[in-house]
Amino acid sequence: MLADVSGRDNRGDRTRAELAQQTRVGEALVRGLVRAQLALALRLSLVVVIGLGGLPWLFAIAPSVSRVTVLGVKLPWLLLGVASFPFLIGVGWAYVRLAERNEQDFTDLVQRPER
Repeated sequence: MLADVSGRDNRGDRTRAELAQQTRVGEALVRGLVRAQLALALRLSLVVVIGLGGLPWLFAIAPSVSRVTVLGVKLPWLLLGVASFPFLIGVGWAYVRLAERNEQDFTDLVQRPER
């Protein structure tokens, strides 16, 4: 029984060693993590570009929207000058949470024992 435990090849140990030694498998794993983080950054950048970049287009296409006033302040000023900051904070928060999830998935993959 002790021979079974000590003789077992632990995939997590092997994967960690491949990462530390920068083998092809380790490089592929890290490259996958970097790709996942890049894809996340690009998706959220697209959300920001559409969310904030679309507002000037909206005001150009529908000039009546740009003439609306709320509490004496024109709507474009409120949206671009005030509402954009909570929007960017929300996108930043989402990025941090999702990036941490990617890293946790990577860590779980590395530490998962072989079955």
